[in-house]
Amino acid sequence: MFEMIGRWYRRKFSDPDSAMLLVLIIVTSLLLAFWGSMLMPVLVAAVVAYLLDWPVVQLNRIGVNRTLGTVVVLISFITLCVLIMIGLVPVITHQSINLAKETPQIWATAQDWLLSLPDQYPEFVQLTHIHQMLDTINKRVVGMGEMLLSASFNSIGDVAAILIYAILVPLMVFFMLKDKEEMLLSISRLLPKERRLIKQVGTEMNNQIANYIRGKVIEIIIVGAVSAITFAIMDLRYALLLGVLVGFSVLIPYIGAAVVTIPVAVVALFQWGLTPDFWYLMIAYSIIQALDGNVLVPVLFSEAVSLHPVFIIIAVLFFGGLWGFWGVFFAIPLATLVKAVFNAWSGPHEQAAELQ
Repeated sequence: MFEMIGRWYRRKFSDPDSAMLLVLIIVTSLLLAFWGSMLMPVLVAAVVAYLLDWPVVQLNRIGVNRTLGTVVVLISFITLCVLIMIGLVPVITHQSINLAKETPQIWATAQDWLLSLPDQYPEFVQLTHIHQMLDTINKRVVGMGEMLLSASFNSIGDVAAILIYAILVPLMVFFMLKDKEEMLLSISRLLPKERRLIKQVGTEMNNQIANYIRGKVIEIIIVGAVSAITFAIMDLRYALLLGVLVGFSVLIPYIGAAVVTIPVAVVALFQWGLTPDFWYLMIAYSIIQALDGNVLVPVLFSEAVSLHPVFIIIAVLFFGGLWGFWGVFFAIPLATLVKAVFNAWSGPHEQAAELQ
């Protein structure tokens, strides 16, 4: 067995470039594992810089100085974020509070419907089973409520973190955009000389991550806006709140669309019951999801490396468990990175090692 492992090691890492790539991955993973929370503002700034680099480059191409272009784009981005916060956040907050107030009534209606099932289908449903299920669900709901209450008190201490993000992140984004070439040159000087595969993987992933971030933000905006407008036209309550949830659900491929269907269906069912309006809404929602998956995603991510849906779901679960929201957001690029690394390790040097 040890001889087999030794042959595999020599085949994969006999090339110094492969060994350096492995060392870089291990060091980066350790940094993120031990100091990921401390480095999170830097990672957020890098994400925003990736998002804003394209308009800065376009301004630079028409003759605008990069520093001036960075200032214009960053100020425009901050202004847009402030306008969104002023315009959308109060409405979403108000709708969330109203939905929270109506949740007990929605749950009471659902319990009445469940308790009526034994009378309608006595041969299939037993009343004792319904009571046991309701008791279990009620205990879970109480536990979740206590967790949310404790989280709300603990979040008071996050005010300092919010200030850090509000001040330091825009500052880091400015310098990342303005001094992009100098920073990349400084990073390249820190890398070892045996960096052929590092450069290969880095070049491939640079385009992948940039395209993914821009495409995902555009997808969130389009899907969320179309959903909110559709819900409002059909006079669904909490249209903006549900539209925002549908928009952010695209962050989690396959799973997000299935999960967000529950609140949309529950609100529609509580508002209209099993009437034609309910089915019209569900048909419209299904059309939005179908157009997103079959039209919008192929257009926005046409340059992305194709991954099997099973690998995408595994990546979402794994990286989401490691790094929460940002792990879910970057699950597909990180899975693509893993694929690029394995492709690099399976390159021509491996065939050469096998011939030795």
